[in-house]
Amino acid sequence: MMTDLFTPAQFGAISLGNRVVMSSLTRCRAGEGNVPTDLIAEYYRQRASCGLILTEAAPVCAEGHGYVRTPGIHTDAQIAGWQKVTSAVHAAGGKIALQLWHVGRISHPALQPAGKLPVAPSAIKPAGKVYDGKTMSDYVTPRALEAGELPALVAAYAQAAKNAMDAGFDGVEVHAGNGYLLDQFLRSSTNQRDDAYGGSKEKRARLLLEVMDAVCHAIGNDRTGLRLSPVTTFGDISDENPQATFDHVVTELNSRRLAFLDILQGTGGAPRDTWLPFDYRHTRAIYTGNLILNNGYDFASAQADLQAGHADAIAFGRLLISNPDLVERFRLGAALNPLDEGTLYAGEEKGYTDYPRLAA
Repeated sequence: MMTDLFTPAQFGAISLGNRVVMSSLTRCRAGEGNVPTDLIAEYYRQRASCGLILTEAAPVCAEGHGYVRTPGIHTDAQIAGWQKVTSAVHAAGGKIALQLWHVGRISHPALQPAGKLPVAPSAIKPAGKVYDGKTMSDYVTPRALEAGELPALVAAYAQAAKNAMDAGFDGVEVHAGNGYLLDQFLRSSTNQRDDAYGGSKEKRARLLLEVMDAVCHAIGNDRTGLRLSPVTTFGDISDENPQATFDHVVTELNSRRLAFLDILQGTGGAPRDTWLPFDYRHTRAIYTGNLILNNGYDFASAQADLQAGHADAIAFGRLLISNPDLVERFRLGAALNPLDEGTLYAGEEKGYTDYPRLAA
C-alpha cells in the first residue's frame, strides 16, 4: 500500500493516526513563572487531529531560557501546567511530544537567573538583538561552559524528559537545531573548544549523543525523538562541512533506535531556492529509523515526498497555526486560512485560538 499523509504510523511507542506532524512553534503565551496556561491547552487541543503534535520548545532549566513567556519543564508548576495540555490533547484523541530546549548563547543576562551571562560551548558573541523583556538589546558574549559542568547539563535534559512523562506526554523531542545550545556544540563556527567536546566532528557531536543516551535511559528510546537543522543560519551559526558533520550524527543515531528524527530542511521560513546545499536524500539513505521532514511543505509536496519514500511523516508549521483543522482541510481539498504574521509572538487569543474551523 502506498503511504500518504493519511496513513497511520508507528513511531516507537507512539501510534500516529496520520502522518501530519505539528512542528514545534514558539508562541510566547506562557503565564507567570513560564507556566503553561489554559489558553495554551486550548491551542493544542484544537490541533489534536494531527498524527503527532511537537510542542513549542520548553527550556530544561532556568538557564535555558532566552525569550519571554516560553513555558518551561523544570518546575512543579510548569509540570502541572503541561498536565492540562496533555489531558486536553488526549481527550481530543491526539498524541503530543514535548520539545526539550536550551538556548545557550541566544539569550541575555536580563533573561538569566541572577542576571548571569548566558552559556555556550565557546565565548563567541552572536550577531543580532534579543528582546530582554523591556527592549531590544544586543546579544552579549556568552560564558564558555567548563567541561566539568557538562554532566549536570546532560542530567538536566534527562530530568526534563522525566518531568515530561510526569506531565503526561507521549514522548519528547530533544532540540538540537536552529542555532541553540546543542546545535552550537555541533557547528564549527560556534564550537572553538580544544577539549573532548570540540575540534573534530566526533568531538563536537559528543555532548548531543550524551544527552540522547541520558534521555533514552530516562524515558526509553521508543519515546525519544530529535530535531536537527543541518544548514539553518538562525542564531548566526554555520559549519565548515555540514554534510560530514550531520552524516556522522545521523549514523551514530541508528544504534539508538529513536522513535523519530525530525529534520528542518534549509532555514525556517526561507524560500527553498535560498537554502544552503545539503543532501537530505543521502540522510534518508543512511538513517534507518522514522524520518520527519520539515519546512516549506504544502499538501502536494508533502504527498509527493511521502509517496516517494523520502520521509515517514511531514511536519507543518505556519499552516497549522492558521488552520487548526489542517488534516480535515487536506482530506477535503478545502481552502486554507491565511496566516496573521503580526500575532505569531503576541496577541493572547488573537491569532492563536481564534482561527476559524471548517465547521464554523
